[in-house]
Amino acid sequence: MNQSRHFLRRLALAGFAVLLPLFTASPAHAASRIKDIADFEGVRPNMLVGYGLVVGLNGTGDSLNRAIFTRESLIGMLERLGVNARDEALRTQNVAAVMVTASLPPFARQGGRIDVSVSALGDAKSLLGGTLLVTPMLGADGEIYAVSQGAVASGGVVARGQAATVTKGVPTAGHITSGAIVEREVGFELASLRNINLMLRNPDFTTARRVSQVINAFLKIPASRAVDPSTVSLVVPPNSTADVVSLITDIEQLQVEPDQVARVVIDEANGVIVMGENVRISTVAIAQGSLTVKVTETPQVSQPNPFAPGGQAIAPAINPQTGLPVAPGQNGVQFAPGGGGQTTVVPRSNTTIDEGADRRMAVIPAGVSLQELVNSLNALGVGPRDMISILQAIKSSGALQADIELI
Repeated sequence: MNQSRHFLRRLALAGFAVLLPLFTASPAHAASRIKDIADFEGVRPNMLVGYGLVVGLNGTGDSLNRAIFTRESLIGMLERLGVNARDEALRTQNVAAVMVTASLPPFARQGGRIDVSVSALGDAKSLLGGTLLVTPMLGADGEIYAVSQGAVASGGVVARGQAATVTKGVPTAGHITSGAIVEREVGFELASLRNINLMLRNPDFTTARRVSQVINAFLKIPASRAVDPSTVSLVVPPNSTADVVSLITDIEQLQVEPDQVARVVIDEANGVIVMGENVRISTVAIAQGSLTVKVTETPQVSQPNPFAPGGQAIAPAINPQTGLPVAPGQNGVQFAPGGGGQTTVVPRSNTTIDEGADRRMAVIPAGVSLQELVNSLNALGVGPRDMISILQAIKSSGALQADIELI
């Protein structure tokens, strides 16, 4: 008896050891880190743009007689290098005018390198094998923050023949890894901040309040509050021993369950539908069916018989010496051209009508979930295009408790 109890106790402990990791390792439902749903004010990139020239193209550059800005830029560059080309007729097609764009990371220091993207501005065919010349990168204030130069890497390829052209990717756009050097820094002192604002990427009252509650629970003082649906204000505790960077590092790792508005996003051009988790529908009956008319044309060719009558007989010639008609082949009986012996195309049309008689009306009960809604619409055999019309009709009837957003 004692051995049996000992065996059952060991079995129960073993089962508990197996089930324990399943409970302890399971994360909170739909919880996300604060760093994944919010940005800290001031910690942001800055957009840079520049205009430059790409040289070294294999005859795939701009046509200088049509791209006037490329011609003037090329002449101005040569004049700065001491070459007078204004009185000459330029015919090169190895140069292309491009727009250079980049994103200056937050707290980028002078001398650091960033990636740049290059896009053709004129009628260049490809930037493959080209080299970008020195191009200043301007910010929104018109100041130069970086200078870019380097070989353009383009993944697009164009192969041309006399009767066909094959294009892979976009040959008129390229990329230069670490192609720009930072020349000017964006002044921002993070360590001296006493107030920090968190900006939610998806504004929501509930999410903003939850973020504030999680931060206050972590700091154990009411240091943060939700100002509006997109902003949570945080006051750095005066008695905090950690610096601002360490405080932000700890806060952005906190777990928050974000809330969202019930929304249905529809891309009608591509037939894409995205529905949120909180989409609910009241009791509604749906019937989907359409009248489809299909017309198939199969024209046939009607060919006449080889000896089909189609002309008029001509009277035979009479020999004046013998009084007899002339033999065939010697101005004998002939047939005039024309008549009914012609090849014609006879149309043949086959028309079928599908009234969708096999479709049935389905009743969707109130408060169904997203999965139940999708299963119900799939049971009706509804495709994405028809599903868009059904969702819009349900919204018009007032049975859809969600917003429909068309993109």
